[in-house]
Amino acid sequence: MMLAARLSRPLSRLPGKTLSVYDRENGTRPTLQLCSASLTPTGHRTFASEVNPAGSKAVLVTGCDSGFGFSLAKHLHSKGFLVFAGCLLKDKGDAGVKELDSVNSDRLRTIQLNVCNDEQVEKAVEVVHSSLKNPEEGMWGLVNNAGISTFGEVEFTSMETYKEVAEVNLWGTVRTTKSFLPLLRRAKGRVVNISSMLGRMANPARSPYCITKFGVEAFSDCLRYEMHPLGVKVSVVEPGNFIAATSLYSPERIQAIAKKMWDDLPEIVRQDYGRKYFDEKIAKMETYCNSGSTDTSSVIDAVTHALTASTPYTRYHPMDYYWWLRMQVMTHLPGAVSDMIYIH
Repeated sequence: MMLAARLSRPLSRLPGKTLSVYDRENGTRPTLQLCSASLTPTGHRTFASEVNPAGSKAVLVTGCDSGFGFSLAKHLHSKGFLVFAGCLLKDKGDAGVKELDSVNSDRLRTIQLNVCNDEQVEKAVEVVHSSLKNPEEGMWGLVNNAGISTFGEVEFTSMETYKEVAEVNLWGTVRTTKSFLPLLRRAKGRVVNISSMLGRMANPARSPYCITKFGVEAFSDCLRYEMHPLGVKVSVVEPGNFIAATSLYSPERIQAIAKKMWDDLPEIVRQDYGRKYFDEKIAKMETYCNSGSTDTSSVIDAVTHALTASTPYTRYHPMDYYWWLRMQVMTHLPGAVSDMIYIH
């Protein structure tokens, strides 16, 4: 029980120790180094043997209206890439799109892109292809970042909600990747899929999101195996908790989701759980609105490394040490052990 108590709290609360994570891919496992040092993360990706973008390498990033995608588009442009920023709300004149357009650069172009729409995805391929100086040399990178999230226990979540989240997060990633692979193969380029720590470990009330991110992980692994002999490298970025940075949830949005959820519940589910239980779960979800890190630089750095390093990593883990350790426990120890620690 003492082990359970220690593993179920953040490392920042453990006395006098910090965890340095040195991730080694290609067959060797991560090592843990405990040392009496500061409590700031020390794991850092080196950028030795970078690929030189030189303004000629094209990258498409999906979901650039806000959040990670918005920041990535600007950062990759600053690194010298020709960036195509796919935006869901370009045709509605969204503020994020306007800000990207205000850069007024030939190397940063916003394009209308709903990853659920076959026609828009194919149109994006045409736009990119026609914009390349040497289309036969292909496109360097694709960053599948577009995604949505929701919450709700299994009995509270409608099938429509499960399908809606999967259509964006999973099938949108598959659809966009399949459409751009011919260009990526010609360049022997990169695919970077934004997953989540919840693509490696489950969490109560998050099954619609977890299912899709577990799917992205599996799709990425299969694609990596297939693309290896063709020279295309596939990486997965698994961000931790960045709710505060991405404005994923607001109290207003949570209440709107909760109202529709309750109204749509079968009567037997309402009676069995009761309104008090339901409201307690919603209140708990509201406490997460401002949780997590507000600094997205670790995610931006991970994607940049995956696109520029001559030997990119298979997986990147931009998350604080509590979540990193929890992920190791939940993916490497017997389920009975992790259940004892994390099911309260």
